[in-house]
Amino acid sequence: GYWQADALITVSAYSRAGILKRFRLDPRRVFIVGEAPDPVFRRLDAAVPGPNLRAAGIDGSGPLAVYVGGFSPHKNLEALVAAFAGIASRPQFAAVRLVMVGDTSQDAFHTYFATIAAQVEALGLRDRVIFTGHLDDQDLVVLLNLASVLVLPSLMEGFGLPAVEAAACGCPVIATKASPLPSLLGDAAIYVGPAESEIAEALERVLSGEDLRLRMRECGLVAAQRLTWEAAARQMMEVMAKVARV
Repeated sequence: GYWQADALITVSAYSRAGILKRFRLDPRRVFIVGEAPDPVFRRLDAAVPGPNLRAAGIDGSGPLAVYVGGFSPHKNLEALVAAFAGIASRPQFAAVRLVMVGDTSQDAFHTYFATIAAQVEALGLRDRVIFTGHLDDQDLVVLLNLASVLVLPSLMEGFGLPAVEAAACGCPVIATKASPLPSLLGDAAIYVGPAESEIAEALERVLSGEDLRLRMRECGLVAAQRLTWEAAARQMMEVMAKVARV
């Protein structure tokens, strides 16, 4: 178990603080090795939807708010759908669609996709919300280049890789405060609590603010360039060297 390990590795200072608080470990045994976006996630000169995106109803027209991840309860997707419903009926957002990317049949933790699908139906959003199922990276990078904003409204994220991948594509981000993302992405994102009202307000700001989106896009591209797997590998080698000296 963890009490026998010479070193424990986690992906962020945020996660490390939570581990230390929960398990009361010696801080000298807990290290950080970060994550990074795959190089496939980048700004495209021309983002053209392929057959999988077109089959899902994404043809490159109209603004898109995108969620990427699992359908676990801690992802706070009921609040996201409710927030989207709150702005969807307003004339200036009449063309906006919410795209939810993730496996709808299985989840490593716990799936409540049926709950989200029923909520979409009950709110009359069937024509405004797209469930793509799993997308491979080649389709996802196109979608993130097309998107107006990625929303990651989780109750907690240990890292928040979809937000970092979105930033690497020049996509503005709305993300949970309960994560390391404020320190990772800075002004590339707007950070929110779990409340529907906060998510709705952030959606309104980003979707109605072209200048804001441009600034967030530029900040995101710079922030993502600082996060590389080479840097993560160096961190891992430093951990191994320290453990070897013990």
